[in-house]
Amino acid sequence: MAQKATIFKAQLNIADMDRHYYHEHNLTIARHPSETDERMMLRLAAFALNADEQLQLTKGLSNDDEPDLWQKSLSDEIVHWIDLGMPDEKRIRKACGRAQRVTIVCYGGNPAEHWYEKNANALQRCQNLTIINIASEESQALTELTQRTMHLQCNIQDEQLWCSSEQGSVTLTPQYWLRR
Repeated sequence: MAQKATIFKAQLNIADMDRHYYHEHNLTIARHPSETDERMMLRLAAFALNADEQLQLTKGLSNDDEPDLWQKSLSDEIVHWIDLGMPDEKRIRKACGRAQRVTIVCYGGNPAEHWYEKNANALQRCQNLTIINIASEESQALTELTQRTMHLQCNIQDEQLWCSSEQGSVTLTPQYWLRR
């Protein structure tokens, strides 16, 4: 029998001083059996960095036609497509054709750097693409905040994300490899 997703609840209190966005989001996260705590927590970090009232977590790993997060307009058009990891170039080009904005959040250290070096020339052609890298030490430290029910305070200022909970605090400094 196939394993079922593990359900997590997260209350994100977001104070984004860079974009002047202040809001509380109550999220239900279905963590796929093959998904790590690190990747799940990076989905929450990506949510905080791009927070909007219309931003949603999707089925992610369970559905190849959807990103990890997306923001849709009221007319069901994809405004912002957000994927984690190192998707292949074909998937990125397809996303850039479907969405107004596409953001890729890379993590994993050297493999992510090699992925970007290999694909950089082709990805430069995508006019609506942003690629962010999260340092391996930072993404792994973020897993220390993982709980089945989480209350996270997320403060963003000067392009740094500071997440805190009763478990402690972590600062993420996203590196922009490509910004549009």
